[in-house]
Amino acid sequence: MAVTLITGISLAGYLLVRASQPPLGAVIAAAVPQSGAMAVLEHQRQEMILMDAASHTMRMVGSPKLAARPSTATVGVAAPTNYPPPNPNTAQSIAYNMMASFGFSASAQFGCLNNIWTRESGWRYNAENPSGAYGIPQALPGDKMASAGADWLTNPVTQIKWGLGYIKSTYGTPCNAWVFWQAHGWY
Repeated sequence: MAVTLITGISLAGYLLVRASQPPLGAVIAAAVPQSGAMAVLEHQRQEMILMDAASHTMRMVGSPKLAARPSTATVGVAAPTNYPPPNPNTAQSIAYNMMASFGFSASAQFGCLNNIWTRESGWRYNAENPSGAYGIPQALPGDKMASAGADWLTNPVTQIKWGLGYIKSTYGTPCNAWVFWQAHGWY
């Protein structure tokens, strides 16, 4: 009898919350000790808040355009070559100086990396999008950058380290990643 009562109260509360009605179901469910219904209702409420916020932040500002597919002659070609070092004390400078440790020629590959990360995040360590991608390299989900350091959420060095490792393991070089990005709009 008690299980049926708890299940009924939980279901009624869930349906009331899902229908965006006053939280009467939450009040009833909270009155039943140790039912677990309150946790379920709170989880559903948080999901509704996130979905509502996302629906208000996403807007179409223009029609999407497909990037031109690169010709087979340009695949793997480094461009631009002899890219000058960026201004010191910027995320770009950190990446430029870190590239050699990943086996990349900064003068030959930085331009491609700059093209990608300028479009993905504007080189902002706190850039995020509704899909959950986060940081300078737009890792999806963002917390996968924790493999490069616990301070992944706020440290550009950690994010760049993770991003360069991702590019090396997935595409081989930043210019190969850039060619892929041009064809797909993501990397």
